[in-house]
Amino acid sequence: MSLTPAALRRLMRELSELRNSPPEGIRIQTNEDNMLDVVGIIEGPEGTPYAGGYFKVKFRFTEEFPAAPPKCSFATKIFHPNVSSSGEICVNTLKKDWKSTYGIGHILVTVKCLLIYPNPESALDEEAGKLLLEDYQAYASRARLITSVHATPRTKPVEFNTPTASEDSSEAAGPSSSSSSASTPQPSSQLSPPIIPSSTRKSLSPAPSSTTPAPPTSVIPSIPLTSSPSSNKDGAIPNRDRHPSPSPLGTADANIHHDKTGAVTVEKDKSKMGLVSAPALTGTRAVKRAAASGGATNAEKRKKALKRL
Repeated sequence: MSLTPAALRRLMRELSELRNSPPEGIRIQTNEDNMLDVVGIIEGPEGTPYAGGYFKVKFRFTEEFPAAPPKCSFATKIFHPNVSSSGEICVNTLKKDWKSTYGIGHILVTVKCLLIYPNPESALDEEAGKLLLEDYQAYASRARLITSVHATPRTKPVEFNTPTASEDSSEAAGPSSSSSSASTPQPSSQLSPPIIPSSTRKSLSPAPSSTTPAPPTSVIPSIPLTSSPSSNKDGAIPNRDRHPSPSPLGTADANIHHDKTGAVTVEKDKSKMGLVSAPALTGTRAVKRAAASGGATNAEKRKKALKRL
């Protein structure tokens, strides 16, 4: 049978598309010597008695194609209600539901769906249809046996080495998604606190301290006991009459040296009081003594100056 040039071009285009990007579980075989010798291969759907098998469907095109559907039949033996013992297929797509827009791929997809959902009401194999309605387990066991004997090859057909259209799209999306994820910077799970410049930090109010600062240690400078400034203002006391102010313990020490017998006694008292080990008194007590002795010395000097006048 010969086809019109338009139908032949359409058939060649569809065969090329099916070879390059076939549907899932469907492949085709062509003959280089005869372009109209087309055979479809359907992989048995998982979860059905036909799983693991590969079923061949042969096409015969008429002059009315694509206005009329091609003749299709199973070349592989199968136990199915809608497939006769000779391989004829009973499906509405190949009869009253045919449209000129349908092609080989649409027919093969429809037959694959028929393996998943058999229609026992329009059975060509009455035994298979009756067994399907009465005892599904017996029907599945018989169909599985026929599949293992006639449709299960030792090796997968070479046509199934070609990836499907869905596999191609998933493989193409894989590298692109990985590259996009690699190019897109990922936000850090730990956010570092913002760095405040020193100039900005100075303008802000000082942060409250969690601990109370230790009070500064008061350092009392040593006060030289010299003549009072007021006596200098008077100018009445000459340098020869000025006497340096004694140290806080100067008076007591002087009295002790005059009394040789009492020196030992006083030194013992000083040792009891802890005055011998300390070289000089510091702190508030020393300042008070110095102020008192200095005040007394200044008062005596004022009296002497007044007498001289």
